[in-house]
Amino acid sequence: MSPKRVDANQSSIVAGLREFGASVVSTHMVGHGYPDINVGFRGVNYCFEIKDKGGKLTPAEVKWRDNWKGNYYVIHSIEEAIQILCDESED
Repeated sequence: MSPKRVDANQSSIVAGLREFGASVVSTHMVGHGYPDINVGFRGVNYCFEIKDKGGKLTPAEVKWRDNWKGNYYVIHSIEEAIQILCDESED
């Protein structure tokens, strides 16, 4: 099995989230549809699947998403990620 491909924007998103004050663990190597990163912010945990512009979920990612009962988002940019963290923390 070959290593899972990392989207080109992942490193900049991870760095931006950390600079924003979130804790981030890269989990892209888990495979089996598991999201690319886990993010903690203001006591809430998020699963983020990172996609390049135009990227689509694989069948394994769709299955994982559909079975997950927690916070799960597909993001394409640091701006999207920060918007989600800000929107969720206002509730």
